[in-house]
Amino acid sequence: MMPSGYFPKDFQWGVATSAYQVEGAAHEDGRGPSIWDTFSHTPGKVAEGHTGDVACDHYHRLEEDLDLLAALGVNAYRFSVAWPRILPSGRSPTNPKGLDFYDRLLDALCARGIQPHLTLYHWDLPQRLQDEGGWGHRDTIQHFADYAEVVARRLGDRVASICTLNEPWVVATLGHEKGIFAPGLTDRWLAAQVSHHLLMAHGLAVKAMRALVPRVQLGIVLNLAPSDPARENAADRAKAHLEDGLLVRWYMDPLFRGRYPQDVLEHLGTDGPDVKLEELTLIREPLDFLGINYYTRNFIHAEDPNAKAPGKMGFTDMGWEVYPQGLTDLLLRLARDYSLPPLYITENGAAFVDRLEGDTVHDPERVSYLEQHIAAMSAARDQGVDIRGYFAWSFLDNFEWASGYQKRFGLVYVDFDTQRRVLKDSARWYRDFIASQRSR
Repeated sequence: MMPSGYFPKDFQWGVATSAYQVEGAAHEDGRGPSIWDTFSHTPGKVAEGHTGDVACDHYHRLEEDLDLLAALGVNAYRFSVAWPRILPSGRSPTNPKGLDFYDRLLDALCARGIQPHLTLYHWDLPQRLQDEGGWGHRDTIQHFADYAEVVARRLGDRVASICTLNEPWVVATLGHEKGIFAPGLTDRWLAAQVSHHLLMAHGLAVKAMRALVPRVQLGIVLNLAPSDPARENAADRAKAHLEDGLLVRWYMDPLFRGRYPQDVLEHLGTDGPDVKLEELTLIREPLDFLGINYYTRNFIHAEDPNAKAPGKMGFTDMGWEVYPQGLTDLLLRLARDYSLPPLYITENGAAFVDRLEGDTVHDPERVSYLEQHIAAMSAARDQGVDIRGYFAWSFLDNFEWASGYQKRFGLVYVDFDTQRRVLKDSARWYRDFIASQRSR
């Protein structure tokens, strides 16, 4: 069975990864430490004490992995560049061997006819900058723009797009307020400042890169989801509206309306960020695209933060409800409420318990998840939402942040003891689906 709907010939079908989750080679060829190196080596922070020191060893297995990528038939690959591999201390001097690795990656992708979509920041801040205050310090804004310039000058001639930040909400909220991701801090005031500094860094980087690589599409990637009230009462609706403000409007409003949502500012009170008018103008720098990462919806109960969603279509191994309708609802809402550039679904996928059986992994739940969410995306396109591409998360099983290697999102199974790669049924399904689209 294939999702219904028509996708144009130039639609981007891809997969995605991030540097710390797949590369490994954490201490090789001049790479400096990142906050995730520090965090993962801190006892109790990551499941079973796992780290990204080796991960999928992608750094050493580049050609093998890109051959697998080509075998999937994708025409696009979203990956991130490791800031500490290029600028080990977060600032000059550059590390030539780090840039050489990404040169090889881009050349190999282009040789295979796969368009590179580069992300500058997927959470691996150089530890040296964290020691100086990290995203809580305004100097990091300029350091990020300088890093963006280095990447754009060296690699911008071969990429289709550059994304500044991946999921700033995760960096600010999970990393600086809840403390469950690097750098592991728990300060709501700091988290609010960090969110503002991240958006300023995004705007400054876009401005700098546009002058250097005017043909490259520039944008940002946000993790967004509907926040649905558990019950039809005033308390749940009010809580759901606030949660939507913290996750969606807190980032979308400054990017596309030039202001932060007033209800969230009132909620934060004295914890709100220090914001100047010219900073909002910088954040609103025009974008060529917006990337959206979607996995599930938020199910909001005013009195019970642990209330479980109905889960009529089941739950993933992360405990997240399978809810494809949420993707359609989200896309239609964003198109209604904001003046948007073209959209990409830059991450969408699911973790399930996978078992290697000989030379394959049977993962019908993941196949169903992908099929249903591509259909949900198609439904939004049919109603006029301008969506240009879809990237399945993830290409490979990888280091899944605080879950270590316990959770598998990949279309390709990785045996982390031997680094053997095995195509899952979902990889074959995705390959065949892409081929069917091109044969129309």
